[in-house]
Amino acid sequence: MSGLAAVLARLDERTEASLSELIEFASIPSVSAQPAHQPDMERAARWLSERLRRAGLGTVELWPTAGHAAVYAESLDAGENAPTLLVYGHYDVQPPDPLEKWQTPPFTPTVKGERPPEQKLYGRGVSDDKGPLLLTVQVVDAYLSALGRLPLNLKFLFEGEEEVGSAHLNELVEKNAQRLKADFVLSADGGMWSAETPSLTVSARGLAALELTVRGPTKDLHSGRHGGSVHNPLHALATLIAGLHDESGRVTVPGFYDGVSELTPQQRQDIANLPFDDAAYLTQTGAPAVYGESGYSTLERQWHRPTLEVNGLWGGYTGEGSKTVLPSEAHAKLTCRLVPGQEPGRIAELLKTYLEANLPPGVTLELHPSEHGARAYHLPDDHPGAAVARKVLAGLYGKPPLDVGMGGSIPVLETFQSVLGLDTVFFSFAVGDEDIHAPNEFFRVPRLYEGQHAWAQFWWILGENNA
Repeated sequence: MSGLAAVLARLDERTEASLSELIEFASIPSVSAQPAHQPDMERAARWLSERLRRAGLGTVELWPTAGHAAVYAESLDAGENAPTLLVYGHYDVQPPDPLEKWQTPPFTPTVKGERPPEQKLYGRGVSDDKGPLLLTVQVVDAYLSALGRLPLNLKFLFEGEEEVGSAHLNELVEKNAQRLKADFVLSADGGMWSAETPSLTVSARGLAALELTVRGPTKDLHSGRHGGSVHNPLHALATLIAGLHDESGRVTVPGFYDGVSELTPQQRQDIANLPFDDAAYLTQTGAPAVYGESGYSTLERQWHRPTLEVNGLWGGYTGEGSKTVLPSEAHAKLTCRLVPGQEPGRIAELLKTYLEANLPPGVTLELHPSEHGARAYHLPDDHPGAAVARKVLAGLYGKPPLDVGMGGSIPVLETFQSVLGLDTVFFSFAVGDEDIHAPNEFFRVPRLYEGQHAWAQFWWILGENNA
Protein backbone atom coordinates (compact mmCIF):
# COMPACT_ATOMS: atom_id res chain seq x y z
CA MET A 1 0.00 0.00 0.00
CA SER A 2 1.43 3.36 -1.00
CA GLY A 3 1.98 6.07 1.57
CA LEU A 4 -1.05 8.14 0.56
CA ALA A 5 -3.27 5.06 0.30
CA ALA A 6 -2.32 4.08 3.85
CA VAL A 7 -3.25 7.53 5.11
CA LEU A 8 -6.61 7.49 3.33
CA ALA A 9 -7.32 4.00 4.65
CA ARG A 10 -6.56 5.16 8.20
CA LEU A 11 -9.00 8.05 7.79
CA ASP A 12 -11.69 5.67 6.50
CA GLU A 13 -11.21 3.46 9.57
CA ARG A 14 -11.92 6.44 11.82
CA THR A 15 -15.08 7.94 10.33
CA GLU A 16 -17.24 7.39 13.42
CA ALA A 17 -14.51 8.67 15.72
CA SER A 18 -14.00 11.74 13.53
CA LEU A 19 -17.67 12.66 13.73
CA SER A 20 -17.76 12.06 17.48
CA GLU A 21 -14.80 14.40 17.91
CA LEU A 22 -16.54 17.12 15.94
CA ILE A 23 -19.65 16.74 18.10
CA GLU A 24 -17.52 17.05 21.24
CA PHE A 25 -15.66 20.11 19.91
CA ALA A 26 -18.81 21.85 18.71
CA SER A 27 -20.47 21.28 22.10
CA ILE A 28 -18.16 23.92 23.60
CA PRO A 29 -19.94 27.31 23.31
CA SER A 30 -16.86 29.28 22.25
CA VAL A 31 -18.69 32.54 21.53
CA SER A 32 -15.95 35.17 21.24
CA ALA A 33 -18.31 38.16 21.19
CA GLN A 34 -19.77 37.59 24.66
CA PRO A 35 -17.66 38.02 27.83
CA ALA A 36 -19.78 35.45 29.66
CA HIS A 37 -18.26 32.80 27.39
CA GLN A 38 -14.63 33.60 28.24
CA PRO A 39 -14.28 30.31 30.20
CA ASP A 40 -15.68 28.45 27.19
CA MET A 41 -13.20 30.16 24.88
CA GLU A 42 -10.38 28.99 27.14
CA ARG A 43 -11.85 25.47 27.25
CA ALA A 44 -12.07 25.31 23.46
CA ALA A 45 -8.46 26.46 23.09
CA ARG A 46 -7.31 23.79 25.56
CA TRP A 47 -9.39 21.13 23.80
CA LEU A 48 -7.87 22.02 20.45
CA SER A 49 -4.34 22.13 21.86
CA GLU A 50 -4.76 18.67 23.38
CA ARG A 51 -6.13 17.28 20.12
CA LEU A 52 -3.09 18.61 18.24
CA ARG A 53 -0.81 16.90 20.77
CA ARG A 54 -2.70 13.61 20.44
CA ALA A 55 -2.29 13.91 16.67
CA GLY A 56 1.44 13.65 17.28
CA LEU A 57 2.62 17.24 16.99
CA GLY A 58 5.44 17.94 19.45
CA THR A 59 5.19 21.73 19.36
CA VAL A 60 1.80 23.03 20.50
CA GLU A 61 1.48 26.44 22.13
CA LEU A 62 -1.18 28.85 23.33
CA TRP A 63 -0.40 32.37 22.12
CA PRO A 64 -2.17 34.90 24.37
CA THR A 65 -3.57 38.17 23.05
CA ALA A 66 -5.35 41.09 24.69
CA GLY A 67 -8.52 39.18 23.79
CA HIS A 68 -8.76 35.46 23.12
CA ALA A 69 -5.72 33.23 22.68
CA ALA A 70 -4.59 31.66 19.43
CA VAL A 71 -3.48 28.03 19.18
CA TYR A 72 -0.18 27.42 17.39
CA ALA A 73 1.40 24.11 16.41
CA GLU A 74 4.10 22.99 14.03
CA SER A 75 5.91 20.03 12.50
CA LEU A 76 9.12 20.90 10.63
CA ASP A 77 10.56 17.38 10.36
CA ALA A 78 10.31 17.31 6.55
CA GLY A 79 13.41 19.50 6.38
CA GLU A 80 14.34 22.91 5.11
CA ASN A 81 14.08 21.90 1.44
CA ALA A 82 10.48 20.74 1.75
CA PRO A 83 7.51 23.07 1.22
CA THR A 84 6.10 24.76 4.31
CA LEU A 85 2.41 25.56 4.68
CA LEU A 86 0.70 27.75 7.24
CA VAL A 87 -2.73 26.25 7.99
CA TYR A 88 -5.31 28.78 9.19
CA GLY A 89 -8.68 28.38 10.89
CA HIS A 90 -10.67 29.73 13.82
CA TYR A 91 -12.26 28.03 16.82
CA ASP A 92 -14.59 30.84 17.89
CA VAL A 93 -18.22 30.91 16.82
CA GLN A 94 -21.05 33.39 16.41
CA PRO A 95 -23.67 33.90 19.14
CA PRO A 96 -26.56 31.44 18.64
CA ASP A 97 -29.33 34.05 18.93
CA PRO A 98 -32.24 33.98 18.30
CA LEU A 99 -32.46 30.77 20.29
CA GLU A 100 -36.17 30.25 19.63
CA LYS A 101 -35.44 29.76 15.93
CA TRP A 102 -33.28 26.68 16.51
CA GLN A 103 -34.88 23.28 15.91
CA THR A 104 -32.26 21.62 18.14
CA PRO A 105 -30.11 23.17 20.91
CA PRO A 106 -27.23 25.07 19.25
CA PHE A 107 -24.56 23.56 21.49
CA THR A 108 -25.96 20.04 21.49
CA PRO A 109 -24.81 19.02 18.00
CA THR A 110 -27.39 16.73 16.46
CA VAL A 111 -27.13 14.42 13.44
CA LYS A 112 -30.18 14.30 11.18
CA GLY A 113 -30.74 12.09 8.15
CA GLU A 114 -31.24 8.37 7.80
CA ARG A 115 -28.76 7.56 5.05
CA PRO A 116 -25.09 8.51 5.56
CA PRO A 117 -24.78 10.44 2.25
CA GLU A 118 -27.65 12.70 3.34
CA GLN A 119 -26.71 13.16 6.99
CA LYS A 120 -26.23 16.65 8.38
CA LEU A 121 -24.82 17.74 11.72
CA TYR A 122 -26.70 20.69 13.23
CA GLY A 123 -25.08 23.03 15.74
CA ARG A 124 -23.43 26.41 16.09
CA GLY A 125 -19.94 26.43 14.56
CA VAL A 126 -20.05 23.01 12.90
CA SER A 127 -19.65 24.59 9.45
CA ASP A 128 -18.00 27.87 10.45
CA ASP A 129 -15.34 26.76 11.26
CA LYS A 130 -15.02 23.79 13.61
CA GLY A 131 -15.73 21.03 11.11
CA PRO A 132 -13.38 22.31 8.38
CA LEU A 133 -10.72 23.16 11.01
CA LEU A 134 -10.85 19.86 12.90
CA LEU A 135 -10.52 17.70 9.81
CA THR A 136 -7.05 19.16 9.17
CA VAL A 137 -5.92 17.94 12.60
CA GLN A 138 -7.43 14.53 11.95
CA VAL A 139 -5.42 14.31 8.71
CA VAL A 140 -2.21 15.05 10.62
CA ASP A 141 -3.11 12.23 13.01
CA ALA A 142 -3.70 9.84 10.12
CA TYR A 143 -0.35 10.68 8.52
CA LEU A 144 1.67 10.30 11.70
CA SER A 145 -0.08 7.14 12.85
CA ALA A 146 0.02 5.46 9.42
CA LEU A 147 3.43 6.63 8.16
CA GLY A 148 5.17 8.24 11.11
CA ARG A 149 5.88 11.34 9.05
CA LEU A 150 4.36 14.25 7.14
CA PRO A 151 5.27 14.87 3.49
CA LEU A 152 5.92 18.59 4.11
CA ASN A 153 6.40 21.10 6.90
CA LEU A 154 3.25 22.37 8.56
CA LYS A 155 2.46 25.28 10.83
CA PHE A 156 -1.01 25.77 12.31
CA LEU A 157 -2.52 29.04 13.46
CA PHE A 158 -6.04 28.71 14.85
CA GLU A 159 -7.35 32.01 16.19
CA GLY A 160 -10.17 32.73 18.61
CA GLU A 161 -11.31 36.13 17.36
CA GLU A 162 -12.32 35.74 13.72
CA GLU A 163 -15.99 36.28 14.53
CA VAL A 164 -15.15 39.61 16.21
CA GLY A 165 -12.99 40.95 13.38
CA SER A 166 -9.64 39.33 14.28
CA ALA A 167 -8.98 42.37 16.43
CA HIS A 168 -5.60 41.27 17.79
CA LEU A 169 -4.41 38.99 14.98
CA ASN A 170 -2.34 41.61 13.16
CA GLU A 171 -0.30 42.32 16.29
CA LEU A 172 0.06 38.60 17.01
CA VAL A 173 1.30 37.85 13.49
CA GLU A 174 3.74 40.76 13.54
CA LYS A 175 5.15 39.58 16.86
CA ASN A 176 5.59 36.01 15.58
CA ALA A 177 6.44 36.72 11.94
CA GLN A 178 9.61 34.61 12.02
CA ARG A 179 7.80 31.61 13.47
CA LEU A 180 5.04 31.91 10.87
CA LYS A 181 7.24 31.98 7.76
CA ALA A 182 5.82 29.70 5.07
CA ASP A 183 5.37 29.35 1.32
CA PHE A 184 1.67 30.18 1.46
CA VAL A 185 -1.40 29.88 3.64
CA LEU A 186 -3.92 27.06 3.25
CA SER A 187 -7.18 28.14 4.87
CA ALA A 188 -9.71 25.83 6.49
CA ASP A 189 -12.01 28.84 6.72
CA GLY A 190 -14.09 29.93 3.74
CA GLY A 191 -16.51 27.66 1.94
CA MET A 192 -17.52 26.25 -1.41
CA TRP A 193 -20.14 27.79 -3.63
CA SER A 194 -22.55 24.84 -3.69
CA ALA A 195 -22.76 21.21 -2.61
CA GLU A 196 -23.30 19.99 -6.18
CA THR A 197 -20.44 21.86 -7.85
CA PRO A 198 -16.84 21.90 -6.60
CA SER A 199 -15.39 25.38 -6.50
CA LEU A 200 -12.25 27.27 -5.63
CA THR A 201 -12.63 30.72 -4.09
CA VAL A 202 -10.10 33.02 -5.74
CA SER A 203 -11.26 36.44 -4.52
CA ALA A 204 -12.87 38.17 -1.57
CA ARG A 205 -14.19 41.67 -1.11
CA GLY A 206 -12.65 44.08 1.38
CA LEU A 207 -14.35 45.89 4.25
CA ALA A 208 -14.77 49.35 5.75
CA ALA A 209 -17.11 50.02 8.67
CA LEU A 210 -18.58 53.04 10.40
CA GLU A 211 -21.03 53.66 13.25
CA LEU A 212 -22.88 56.96 13.57
CA THR A 213 -25.02 58.70 16.16
CA VAL A 214 -27.36 61.60 15.40
CA ARG A 215 -28.24 63.72 18.45
CA GLY A 216 -31.02 66.23 18.94
CA PRO A 217 -32.34 67.39 22.34
CA THR A 218 -30.36 66.50 25.45
CA LYS A 219 -33.13 64.16 26.64
CA ASP A 220 -36.16 62.33 25.27
CA LEU A 221 -39.13 64.68 24.87
CA HIS A 222 -42.92 64.33 24.79
CA SER A 223 -43.77 63.99 21.11
CA GLY A 224 -47.04 65.85 21.53
CA ARG A 225 -45.60 68.87 23.26
CA HIS A 226 -42.35 69.09 21.30
CA GLY A 227 -43.05 67.30 18.01
CA GLY A 228 -42.67 69.67 15.08
CA SER A 229 -40.65 72.12 17.20
CA VAL A 230 -37.25 70.38 17.22
CA HIS A 231 -35.79 67.98 14.70
CA ASN A 232 -36.37 64.32 15.50
CA PRO A 233 -32.98 62.50 15.31
CA LEU A 234 -34.68 59.43 13.84
CA HIS A 235 -36.09 61.53 11.01
CA ALA A 236 -32.69 63.14 10.40
CA LEU A 237 -30.95 59.75 10.39
CA ALA A 238 -33.53 58.32 8.00
CA THR A 239 -32.83 61.22 5.62
CA LEU A 240 -29.08 60.54 5.76
CA ILE A 241 -29.51 56.81 5.20
CA ALA A 242 -31.98 57.26 2.35
CA GLY A 243 -29.53 59.54 0.57
CA LEU A 244 -26.72 56.98 0.48
CA HIS A 245 -28.10 55.34 -2.70
CA ASP A 246 -29.81 56.66 -5.80
CA GLU A 247 -32.81 55.10 -7.53
CA SER A 248 -30.57 52.72 -9.50
CA GLY A 249 -28.98 51.30 -6.35
CA ARG A 250 -25.71 53.13 -6.92
CA VAL A 251 -23.87 54.60 -3.92
CA THR A 252 -24.06 58.41 -3.98
CA VAL A 253 -20.94 59.15 -1.88
CA PRO A 254 -18.63 61.26 -4.11
CA GLY A 255 -15.43 59.39 -4.99
CA PHE A 256 -16.77 56.01 -3.83
CA TYR A 257 -16.20 54.37 -7.22
CA ASP A 258 -12.83 56.00 -7.95
CA GLY A 259 -10.32 53.31 -8.93
CA VAL A 260 -12.97 50.62 -9.43
CA SER A 261 -12.53 48.79 -12.73
CA GLU A 262 -15.42 47.62 -14.86
CA LEU A 263 -15.80 43.91 -15.43
CA THR A 264 -14.18 42.71 -18.63
CA PRO A 265 -16.33 41.00 -21.28
CA GLN A 266 -14.55 37.73 -20.46
CA GLN A 267 -15.34 38.08 -16.73
CA ARG A 268 -18.99 38.71 -17.49
CA GLN A 269 -19.13 35.75 -19.85
CA ASP A 270 -17.46 33.43 -17.33
CA ILE A 271 -19.96 34.47 -14.66
CA ALA A 272 -22.90 34.09 -17.04
CA ASN A 273 -21.77 30.53 -17.82
CA LEU A 274 -21.95 29.49 -14.15
CA PRO A 275 -24.87 27.28 -13.07
CA PHE A 276 -26.63 30.04 -11.14
CA ASP A 277 -30.32 30.85 -11.14
CA ASP A 278 -31.93 33.90 -9.54
CA ALA A 279 -35.10 31.97 -8.75
CA ALA A 280 -33.19 29.30 -6.84
CA TYR A 281 -31.26 32.01 -5.04
CA LEU A 282 -34.50 33.68 -3.96
CA THR A 283 -35.81 30.36 -2.70
CA GLN A 284 -32.64 29.91 -0.66
CA THR A 285 -32.72 33.41 0.82
CA GLY A 286 -36.48 33.82 1.19
CA ALA A 287 -36.33 37.28 -0.43
CA PRO A 288 -39.16 38.26 -2.81
CA ALA A 289 -36.86 39.69 -5.50
CA VAL A 290 -33.22 40.42 -6.26
CA TYR A 291 -32.13 44.03 -5.89
CA GLY A 292 -28.96 46.06 -6.27
CA GLU A 293 -26.94 48.30 -8.54
CA SER A 294 -28.58 48.27 -11.94
CA GLY A 295 -26.69 47.01 -14.96
CA TYR A 296 -25.14 44.02 -13.18
CA SER A 297 -26.21 40.46 -12.53
CA THR A 298 -26.59 39.06 -9.01
CA LEU A 299 -23.20 37.33 -9.01
CA GLU A 300 -21.48 40.31 -10.60
CA ARG A 301 -22.79 42.48 -7.77
CA GLN A 302 -21.85 39.94 -5.10
CA TRP A 303 -18.30 39.33 -6.25
CA HIS A 304 -17.08 42.32 -8.23
CA ARG A 305 -19.01 45.44 -7.24
CA PRO A 306 -18.62 47.50 -4.05
CA THR A 307 -21.58 47.97 -1.74
CA LEU A 308 -22.74 50.12 1.15
CA GLU A 309 -25.11 48.40 3.57
CA VAL A 310 -27.00 49.48 6.70
CA ASN A 311 -26.43 46.72 9.26
CA GLY A 312 -28.35 48.27 12.13
CA LEU A 313 -30.71 51.21 12.67
CA TRP A 314 -32.22 52.05 16.04
CA GLY A 315 -33.39 54.72 18.46
CA GLY A 316 -36.36 55.82 20.51
CA TYR A 317 -38.85 53.45 22.10
CA THR A 318 -38.92 49.89 20.74
CA GLY A 319 -40.71 48.03 23.53
CA GLU A 320 -44.26 46.71 23.60
CA GLY A 321 -47.13 49.12 23.19
CA SER A 322 -46.84 52.83 22.54
CA LYS A 323 -44.68 55.50 24.11
CA THR A 324 -45.13 58.91 22.52
CA VAL A 325 -41.53 60.02 22.69
CA LEU A 326 -39.35 62.25 20.54
CA PRO A 327 -35.97 60.54 21.07
CA SER A 328 -32.81 62.42 21.91
CA GLU A 329 -30.60 60.31 19.64
CA ALA A 330 -30.60 57.72 16.85
CA HIS A 331 -27.93 55.27 15.70
CA ALA A 332 -26.83 53.29 12.67
CA LYS A 333 -24.11 50.84 11.71
CA LEU A 334 -22.76 50.87 8.15
CA THR A 335 -20.39 48.60 6.29
CA CYS A 336 -18.93 48.84 2.80
CA ARG A 337 -17.76 45.78 0.88
CA LEU A 338 -14.81 46.80 -1.26
CA VAL A 339 -13.25 45.67 -4.51
CA PRO A 340 -9.73 46.13 -5.92
CA GLY A 341 -8.88 49.81 -6.28
CA GLN A 342 -10.57 50.85 -3.03
CA GLU A 343 -8.68 51.55 0.21
CA PRO A 344 -10.64 50.98 3.45
CA GLY A 345 -9.32 54.13 5.16
CA ARG A 346 -10.12 56.35 2.18
CA ILE A 347 -13.62 54.93 1.82
CA ALA A 348 -14.29 55.56 5.52
CA GLU A 349 -13.13 59.17 5.11
CA LEU A 350 -15.30 59.70 2.03
CA LEU A 351 -18.30 58.37 3.89
CA LYS A 352 -17.53 60.60 6.88
CA THR A 353 -17.27 63.66 4.63
CA TYR A 354 -20.56 62.85 2.92
CA LEU A 355 -22.47 62.36 6.17
CA GLU A 356 -21.13 65.61 7.65
CA ALA A 357 -21.94 67.58 4.49
CA ASN A 358 -25.48 66.22 4.27
CA LEU A 359 -26.46 66.37 7.92
CA PRO A 360 -29.96 67.90 8.23
CA PRO A 361 -30.29 71.05 10.37
CA GLY A 362 -31.15 70.91 14.06
CA VAL A 363 -29.06 67.83 14.95
CA THR A 364 -25.43 66.94 15.52
CA LEU A 365 -23.41 64.00 14.24
CA GLU A 366 -20.96 61.70 16.01
CA LEU A 367 -18.93 59.22 13.93
CA HIS A 368 -17.04 56.11 15.02
CA PRO A 369 -15.00 54.58 12.17
CA SER A 370 -13.87 51.01 12.76
CA GLU A 371 -10.15 50.44 13.18
CA HIS A 372 -10.37 47.12 11.39
CA GLY A 373 -10.72 47.39 7.64
CA ALA A 374 -9.50 45.07 4.90
CA ARG A 375 -8.56 45.44 1.26
CA ALA A 376 -10.08 43.24 -1.40
CA TYR A 377 -8.10 40.08 -2.18
CA HIS A 378 -7.40 38.11 -5.35
CA LEU A 379 -5.34 34.92 -5.56
CA PRO A 380 -2.87 35.09 -8.48
CA ASP A 381 -4.06 33.00 -11.41
CA ASP A 382 -0.79 31.07 -11.60
CA HIS A 383 -0.43 30.34 -7.89
CA PRO A 384 0.93 26.79 -7.34
CA GLY A 385 -1.42 26.19 -4.42
CA ALA A 386 -4.39 26.91 -6.66
CA ALA A 387 -3.11 24.40 -9.21
CA VAL A 388 -2.87 21.68 -6.55
CA ALA A 389 -6.31 22.52 -5.19
CA ARG A 390 -7.86 22.30 -8.66
CA LYS A 391 -6.21 18.93 -9.27
CA VAL A 392 -7.39 17.49 -5.95
CA LEU A 393 -10.96 18.76 -6.33
CA ALA A 394 -11.23 17.49 -9.90
CA GLY A 395 -10.09 14.04 -8.80
CA LEU A 396 -12.38 13.97 -5.78
CA TYR A 397 -15.57 15.14 -7.48
CA GLY A 398 -15.00 13.97 -11.05
CA LYS A 399 -15.15 17.43 -12.62
CA PRO A 400 -12.95 20.52 -12.53
CA PRO A 401 -13.84 23.12 -9.90
CA LEU A 402 -15.26 26.49 -10.83
CA ASP A 403 -13.31 29.62 -9.90
CA VAL A 404 -15.66 31.74 -7.80
CA GLY A 405 -15.56 34.91 -5.72
CA MET A 406 -16.53 35.58 -2.13
CA GLY A 407 -18.88 38.43 -1.39
CA GLY A 408 -17.74 38.59 2.22
CA SER A 409 -14.46 39.67 3.78
CA ILE A 410 -11.87 37.81 5.82
CA PRO A 411 -9.57 40.30 7.63
CA VAL A 412 -6.82 37.71 8.03
CA LEU A 413 -6.15 37.79 4.27
CA GLU A 414 -4.93 41.37 4.66
CA THR A 415 -2.78 40.41 7.66
CA PHE A 416 -1.08 37.46 5.97
CA GLN A 417 -0.39 39.45 2.83
CA SER A 418 0.79 42.71 4.39
CA VAL A 419 2.74 41.27 7.34
CA LEU A 420 4.03 37.93 6.01
CA GLY A 421 3.83 38.51 2.25
CA LEU A 422 1.81 35.31 1.85
CA ASP A 423 -1.09 34.48 -0.43
CA THR A 424 -3.97 32.43 0.94
CA VAL A 425 -5.56 29.45 -0.79
CA PHE A 426 -9.08 28.67 0.44
CA PHE A 427 -9.65 24.94 0.93
CA SER A 428 -12.75 24.69 3.08
CA PHE A 429 -15.36 21.97 2.68
CA ALA A 430 -18.18 23.96 4.20
CA VAL A 431 -20.88 25.08 1.78
CA GLY A 432 -22.37 28.54 1.47
CA ASP A 433 -25.94 27.40 2.15
CA GLU A 434 -25.24 25.84 5.57
CA ASP A 435 -26.84 28.69 7.54
CA ILE A 436 -23.62 29.98 9.08
CA HIS A 437 -24.25 32.87 11.50
CA ALA A 438 -27.95 31.90 11.48
CA PRO A 439 -30.16 29.52 13.47
CA ASN A 440 -29.89 25.85 12.50
CA GLU A 441 -26.35 26.03 11.16
CA PHE A 442 -25.36 22.63 9.79
CA PHE A 443 -22.46 20.76 8.20
CA ARG A 444 -22.93 17.97 5.68
CA VAL A 445 -21.39 14.90 7.33
CA PRO A 446 -19.95 13.49 4.06
CA ARG A 447 -18.01 16.74 3.60
CA LEU A 448 -16.05 15.93 6.75
CA TYR A 449 -14.68 12.80 5.11
CA GLU A 450 -14.33 14.35 1.66
CA GLY A 451 -12.36 17.19 3.22
CA GLN A 452 -10.08 14.76 5.04
CA HIS A 453 -9.25 12.97 1.79
CA ALA A 454 -8.71 16.25 -0.05
CA TRP A 455 -6.35 17.71 2.55
CA ALA A 456 -4.39 14.46 2.70
CA GLN A 457 -3.99 14.48 -1.08
CA PHE A 458 -3.11 18.19 -1.18
CA TRP A 459 -0.26 17.71 1.30
CA TRP A 460 0.95 14.57 -0.49
CA ILE A 461 1.04 16.17 -3.94
CA LEU A 462 2.76 19.31 -2.69
CA GLY A 463 5.26 17.44 -0.48
CA GLU A 464 6.17 14.49 -2.64
CA ASN A 465 6.61 16.67 -5.69
CA ASN A 466 8.60 19.13 -3.57
CA ALA A 467 6.59 21.88 -5.25
